[in-house]
Amino acid sequence: MPSPIGVAPPPSCTPGYSMLAITGRFVVLTLTLFGIPLLAAEPEPSRRDAIKPNAFESIDDLVNQAIEQGKLPGAVVTIGHQGDVVFQRAYGHRQLEPTAVAMTVDTVFDLASLTKPIATATSVMTLVEKGRINLNDTVSQHLPEFGNHGKEEITIKQLLLHTSGLTPDNALSDYTESPERAIQNVMKLGLNYTPGSKFRYSDVGFIVLGEIVRRKTGMDLNAYSQQAIFAPLGMKETSYKPATPLQQRAATTQQRDGHWMQGEVHDPRAYALGGVAGHAGLFSTAADLSIYAAAMCNRGSLDNTTIISEKTFAEMTASYSVPGDAVRGLGWDKQSGYSSNRGKTMTDTAFGHGGFTGTAMWIDPELELFVIFLSNRVHPDGRGSVNALAGQIGTIAADAVKP
Repeated sequence: MPSPIGVAPPPSCTPGYSMLAITGRFVVLTLTLFGIPLLAAEPEPSRRDAIKPNAFESIDDLVNQAIEQGKLPGAVVTIGHQGDVVFQRAYGHRQLEPTAVAMTVDTVFDLASLTKPIATATSVMTLVEKGRINLNDTVSQHLPEFGNHGKEEITIKQLLLHTSGLTPDNALSDYTESPERAIQNVMKLGLNYTPGSKFRYSDVGFIVLGEIVRRKTGMDLNAYSQQAIFAPLGMKETSYKPATPLQQRAATTQQRDGHWMQGEVHDPRAYALGGVAGHAGLFSTAADLSIYAAAMCNRGSLDNTTIISEKTFAEMTASYSVPGDAVRGLGWDKQSGYSSNRGKTMTDTAFGHGGFTGTAMWIDPELELFVIFLSNRVHPDGRGSVNALAGQIGTIAADAVKP
């Protein structure tokens, strides 16, 4: 079983951070809904001394150059420090085909695998906190039909750490009949390797976690994450299967069955599961993700709203060594082969994740910092590439706030 390294909770990013302060800081974002464009959110005067002068100037050139090179059509970049959004800017386009549409800061993005930590792992940790499940429980204790083909002793913790022995992805043919049959097929899968012997990033493992949430709560991940996480925090633009108004300002990805996907999940397995899955399917905006990041910066709480306790937060974001000389959190990346979108000068307390569609979010409690990079790099032809760019921006942000 992977062991924790330095389990003590990191310092709080936002001591005394209140929902009132968030509302005030994001009023500029609300103005964009009424046609007033936002180019950048400026830091409050009290925060200016904490950030090096002209610290973010190079971000414009980096993003615009990547757009010119065809690595992405557009992006929204957000940096938060000590409870303030200190930089936010929209670049390029949220759609190039069939017609061009400019990117705006209120664009809705398909988060892809950012779903894993934000919706699924956070939901799982709320159930751990409530005593509904235990991290060291075997999956088969809660999903009896999972306990076959050598999977009987796989634990919930191994699923969160991607050391469970499950394949990264099962065949798309397993999803062709119905969502219910697709889940049955997942339950019958054999092992890809001996549990605990490797770190192998797995969408299947998070599909299983999503099914645990559904089985324990009687709600799918969409309903439960809304109830336990997003609604309490006031995140009104975060959900699976976004409603029509949100779809209309979503970043377009690729074509499916002759139509452009806009506000429709890009991942084919999540789509086959009805748009709600543990590994992908969540949509959100920069403003909403800033609220979530602020809560996680503050060890799971924002104002009087607590989504997970400080103890649970510490357990979720601790550093766990996994095979292959990598370090992971529970549902989060920390230092692994998937960390190219992480700022190189972030501290060891940093945790984050990326998404296939071109998204990334990293939170560094020691630096009191979060960096959110949202793009639709798969539009229009799936050839974009943004992980290195997101990592460069993360490095700029970390360098800007370091003493």
